[in-house]
Amino acid sequence: MTQLIDVPPGLKGVAVANTSVGDVRGAEGFYHYRQYDASTLARERTFEEAWHLMHAGELPDPGQLAEFTRLTASRRALPPRVVAALPAVAAVSSMSDSPLQSLRAAYELVALDQRMTTWLDITDEDLAGQALTTVAVFPTLVAALYRLARGQQPVAPRTDLGHAANYLYMLEGTEPDSARARALETYLITTIDHGFSASTFTSRVVTSAGADLGSAVIAALGALSGPLHGGAPARVLDMLDEIGTPDRAGAWIRAALARGDVIMGFGHPVYRTNDPRDTLLRQVARDTGSARLALAETVVDSALTAFREVKPGVPIHVNVEFYAAVVLEAVGLPRPLFTPTFAVSRVVGWAAHILEQARNNKIIRPVARYTGPEPVTGA
Repeated sequence: MTQLIDVPPGLKGVAVANTSVGDVRGAEGFYHYRQYDASTLARERTFEEAWHLMHAGELPDPGQLAEFTRLTASRRALPPRVVAALPAVAAVSSMSDSPLQSLRAAYELVALDQRMTTWLDITDEDLAGQALTTVAVFPTLVAALYRLARGQQPVAPRTDLGHAANYLYMLEGTEPDSARARALETYLITTIDHGFSASTFTSRVVTSAGADLGSAVIAALGALSGPLHGGAPARVLDMLDEIGTPDRAGAWIRAALARGDVIMGFGHPVYRTNDPRDTLLRQVARDTGSARLALAETVVDSALTAFREVKPGVPIHVNVEFYAAVVLEAVGLPRPLFTPTFAVSRVVGWAAHILEQARNNKIIRPVARYTGPEPVTGA
């Protein structure tokens, strides 16, 4: 007989695996990728450097970085059969109403074209190559689907631009200025990984069954599509739109709390102090000269004051979604692309976790405590 272990709802505080990919220290307000402070990486490194760290386990030297940049840029272009099928995907789905469903359907075509199969039947090198291709094509898919949905032709990727700059180029058709590209790059590095989030854990569960990398990524996209995980940034801007001006912030927040509404962009299941991603992205929002900044900062101050009054002693702080919304808007991304852009970043973390799970696998198979009626026996 298996001895059942009582665990808290949502597996809160339960360590379900060992990982060397990264960690979140909620009480300290700190998180890292491998052994490096993630916020420092976002401030000082390029996306390609952070990607190499997650993929290979170390920061690259100049020669390694040049080769990794060349290799990953060469994988951005979509296979011709996928390009031919994308208009049909865009016609039956919407990057406005169901952006991750669109991305999920399009990426399935890539997985099929690449003949992705169970990692049990391929080499570690082949699996790692599939991971690199997946990360490389995500921005290409998002940009192509968005343009097709608007009646525009996709823009082919360039290999001479960085990951973030190329993403903006494919969306807009013109090369972005360096400040916008760097602001987006900082956001992308900031959100690559964050412990065993719902989507990351999902990717590892699917991988543990021996499924192909594409299936694990598609499952992670499904988890990310939930508004409790990946959909909050656009809702932050909806809230700012409704508040309108800084002088309305205090009354609006208190009225929302009195109704029992959720205030988007506040609170986190892990952090019990300031979210370091919020601190970093707030500065990025300032650097971009965001027109929303004065309103956003007033809303933050009003909300934190109201939370202290309504829930004294409960540690509620701003989370990453709040200033992520301000930054993404300042960069020029439309709201339907906020969550797909999160996926463009987070897929790096998913890929790293999938590779780690495959290299040291044990199928994830918990049990549930049955609470229904007693079964009828002897029938």
